[in-house]
Amino acid sequence: MKTTPWWRALDRHSLEGIIGLALLGVGLSILVPILGVLGVLSPTREVRLNAPAQVTAPSADGMTLQGTHQAELTLNDPGLMDRVLLAGPEIIQGILILAILTLIMQITMTFRGEGDIFDRRNTRHLYRIAALLLVTATLVPGLDVAATNILVTGTPLAQAVEINYEISGIEALLSLIAAALAGAFGYGTRLRADTEGLV
Repeated sequence: MKTTPWWRALDRHSLEGIIGLALLGVGLSILVPILGVLGVLSPTREVRLNAPAQVTAPSADGMTLQGTHQAELTLNDPGLMDRVLLAGPEIIQGILILAILTLIMQITMTFRGEGDIFDRRNTRHLYRIAALLLVTATLVPGLDVAATNILVTGTPLAQAVEINYEISGIEALLSLIAAALAGAFGYGTRLRADTEGLV
């Protein structure tokens, strides 16, 4: 029976610890919007403004700073549906990230002992991670646009708030990378099975 080198065990424990802290951090970040939906806290939503704001810098010889500013959308007396619209997309995004981190943790679990990285479960986990990342990149921005649109339509803020649907490029790219890794893991798993069958 082979023993695991201490440095490999340390690396594995460090990785599991980092992922565990990330899970805790994301879980706590979801708690705030959930409390907003429950009415314990006042939920807010970040929006972009249509009109660029100009700021004159003091003692800058007439120089100006210009840019599109972010703003926080709040409601004085939000009902339950208003609170859901304000905090819902953030909660859903947090849940998706929790699911992704949980799958990554399950992959690291296969490294224990004499675990094989080319485990069939890892291939399935990577495909699920790719799917969840794609959903996060496409669905969450759509929900964010829909929620903001419902909140400001028919109000004086409708002309000031900019509502654009934008896919998250980073998460879409990570989804493609995860899918490519899943394909590589699947090939490695099949190759390992074929090799063992020949020995």
